[in-house]
Amino acid sequence: MLRLRAAGGLACVLVALAAPAGAQQEWPTHGGDPGHRQSSPLAQIDRANVGRLQVAWTYRSGDADPGGRSQIQCQPIVVKGVLYATSPTLKVFALEAATGRELWRFDPFAAGEARSSLGVNRGVAYWEDGGDRRILVTAGQKLYALDAGTGRPVPTFGTAGAVSLLDGLDRNVSGLYVLSNTPGAVYRDLLILGTRVAEGPGAAAPGHIRAYDVRTGKIRWIFHTIPHPGEAGFDTWPRDAWARVGGANAWSGISVDTVRGLVFLPVGSAAFDFWGGNRKGANLFANSVLALDAATGKRVWHYQLVHHDLWDRDPPAAPVLVTVTHEGRTVDAVAQVTKQGHVFLFERGTGAPLFPIEERPVPASDVEGEAAWPTQPVPVLPPPFARQALTEDLLTERTPAAHAAVLARWRTLRTGRPFIPPSTQGTVIFPGFDGGAEWGGAAFDASSGLLYVNSNEMPWILTMVAIGKDRPGTAGGRGRLLYRQHCAACHGLDRAGDPQGQYPPLTAVNRTLTRAAVDRLIANGKGVMPSFGMLTASQRRALVADLFGDAAAPAAGGDPPDVTVPFTHTGYNRFLDPDGYPAVKPPWGTLTAIDLDRGAIAWTQPLGHPPGLPRAQGAPALGTENYGGVIVTAGGLLFVAATKDEKFRAFDKATGALLWETELPAGGYASPATYSVDGKQFVVIAAGGGKMGTKSGDSYVAFSLP
Repeated sequence: MLRLRAAGGLACVLVALAAPAGAQQEWPTHGGDPGHRQSSPLAQIDRANVGRLQVAWTYRSGDADPGGRSQIQCQPIVVKGVLYATSPTLKVFALEAATGRELWRFDPFAAGEARSSLGVNRGVAYWEDGGDRRILVTAGQKLYALDAGTGRPVPTFGTAGAVSLLDGLDRNVSGLYVLSNTPGAVYRDLLILGTRVAEGPGAAAPGHIRAYDVRTGKIRWIFHTIPHPGEAGFDTWPRDAWARVGGANAWSGISVDTVRGLVFLPVGSAAFDFWGGNRKGANLFANSVLALDAATGKRVWHYQLVHHDLWDRDPPAAPVLVTVTHEGRTVDAVAQVTKQGHVFLFERGTGAPLFPIEERPVPASDVEGEAAWPTQPVPVLPPPFARQALTEDLLTERTPAAHAAVLARWRTLRTGRPFIPPSTQGTVIFPGFDGGAEWGGAAFDASSGLLYVNSNEMPWILTMVAIGKDRPGTAGGRGRLLYRQHCAACHGLDRAGDPQGQYPPLTAVNRTLTRAAVDRLIANGKGVMPSFGMLTASQRRALVADLFGDAAAPAAGGDPPDVTVPFTHTGYNRFLDPDGYPAVKPPWGTLTAIDLDRGAIAWTQPLGHPPGLPRAQGAPALGTENYGGVIVTAGGLLFVAATKDEKFRAFDKATGALLWETELPAGGYASPATYSVDGKQFVVIAAGGGKMGTKSGDSYVAFSLP
């Protein structure tokens, strides 16, 4: 039975009236619609015929990194028969959506600007007013407005079509890392934009939310996520935090209720992620779902999901605007999935929780200078969609040798419950730093009230290390402190990189690069490495001296490291068995359906199977880590790629049964989109690879029925 899922039916009518013409056949925004439901009413492709899907067209951008370090995380949008997306090197392009034929391409770095951005982008935004049609996209530290018909920068927007993301943060952030991987949300003539900022023990920019005039590029309002004096939440930080602490940024997606005029933001953790001795307090509005008046930026309500975060538990995806039947009444709500594997469900207008949320006591920290918050909020319902603690009974039994090795390591670590603070001994984070849920987010099916989310089941190990015990008397010594502060979290204290190859080893950098080349990399960044433009020339020289083994070189003056945070960590280390498989029993990745009306799990299935690991006929898949989201259609289908085995799949949305799968040219670590042109439905996915040790690709692949 079709269920009307909007209060009094009126909201459905208003949303339909507010939607652009043809939106039902299109995928006009990141997340599919302003409420980020990742849902489509298209039903030409259905349970009965999905097995007949075939490649309709493939577009190759030609700029994948042959070394396997580039990715495509972009979910394309489709408006008026044109598909807009980005390439591995952040070129923006438009394609004929029915054929994949390129219409135009724009390279934001063609004028010689350093490619200092992370090599990922998750989409673009579209705005129109009459004949004025614009694509809004970020690359590097700039926001661009492009003519949707030609791809040329709009000269009346900012300066020559661009504005700097460093401007208008109400603080000097010159030399700091400020990007925006995820497209902002369009509301009327505003683009509301979050940012990605540094998270390590070095200096970080604040993650304040800004609304830009889509015509001029001027900032129309700003919301301080780290409150300034006199603002709500100021008393949850040290009194000077607004002038020096960074982070609390909405990096993962934004949703808009166009009827109520509300924008919903998942605000991330404060920097440094794993030590907060210099930011004691609950730290509002970090780690919060934040509802603002979209026109003015005024706070309407908030709910903090983690107090004084020490685990990098930032909300990883856009809130999903849903309508549920709760206690016999129809309620417009907001569903927020988390890295912890929870769904928080709030009444949309007030922020009141629909299911109880308990403040549960958690352990104290024994790291010097830290003051962990004594409780953390945990929803009673729905139950978690990922396991919550790595206990001995969950350790892998893949082989006796694997179990023995993992058990020996497990016994040295702090584990067994959620929210154990970071430690110098080593603390298990489970679910891991990448979830639970990740940036692909969730999809909502209004006809059934089911929320669908793909999830990781990978434990990680977090080990804290003091930075400044060795005071520098040589260039190499000063550089060593800088390395620990800025580089060790990715490349490791031993400079060996990470086992999956995302962060390369630096043990032989003096044999592969010149000093000048390394200096440029530190200053400008490249690929997935951000710029460290905040370092002075003498600090960069000291860091290069350490990397090149000049430990005994005289210090020769210069700027000492600014060691304001006394700890770093040994890197983002997955807890693996000796053969490289997760230390926990399968499943290692899942797809779950959650009934939001009842607060119950409807079904869960393993998602993917590890490549190279034998699977007996009829045996269940083991699941893999997965990056990218799921979409749901009226044809009764869920489409998701995301897995390490580089496949694209369709599942029955009612039961979770696998109905179709196909090999992609490279891993589909992005969220798909679906649309219709001239009555023909397409499903498209970016196949950019480059994660989890898999090859990089440069393709967008669209599928349709014969």
